[in-house]
Amino acid sequence: MDNSSGVGVLDKAALVLSALEAGPATLAGLVSATGLARPTAHRLAVALEHHRLVTRDMQGRFILGPRLSELAAAAGEDRLLATAGPVLTHLRDVTGESAQLYRRQGDLRICVAAAERLSGLRDTVPVGSTLPMKAGSAAQVLLAWEEPERLHRGLQGARFTATALSGVRRRGWAQSIGEREPGVASVSAPVRGPSNRVVAAVSVSGPIERLTRHPGRLHAQAIVEAAGRLTEALRRA
Repeated sequence: MDNSSGVGVLDKAALVLSALEAGPATLAGLVSATGLARPTAHRLAVALEHHRLVTRDMQGRFILGPRLSELAAAAGEDRLLATAGPVLTHLRDVTGESAQLYRRQGDLRICVAAAERLSGLRDTVPVGSTLPMKAGSAAQVLLAWEEPERLHRGLQGARFTATALSGVRRRGWAQSIGEREPGVASVSAPVRGPSNRVVAAVSVSGPIERLTRHPGRLHAQAIVEAAGRLTEALRRA
């Protein structure tokens, strides 16, 4: 099969990236793997390094760069949002409560998708809202599986404890009662990317009067199933 796009420099750059997919390579290794002339392979690898598509390891060998991971994460987010709408709508209909999807951004979490309860008293979190990582079941989920140092930092000033996050990891879901806002309860579960890293939290929230002081008993199963559908969609992609 002809892999030529007709744009020679892009085809050669793609050859370099494909060669590095197999692992670190010296310049001689790149020349051998790609069939490119040594000056061409060097020029392309250095240009790709400038754009962070290629970097070097401790031995000075060429390896795939961090920009590729960033682009992959952005593509994963697009896939997540494309799948989220119907999953959140179904979750809202099953639970009768507002459903949200949150992603972490530094010390904040952002609502990136939502399906509002159609009538009556509800907890409204508009898409684009930024909420703190110090309170709420979604914050617990987004922090619970972090590396120890980041987890410890995240617990400083939080409304929840390390013991609570240990329970979240054991159960696979979190709940909060009046933690983020008085009178509001919520339940959340983790959405995982292909590498099994937690990339988002799916939640339902509403008044304590309906969700009770044990909202997980009512809705944990539905939340976990919704999170599982989103996780599966990301893994298929």
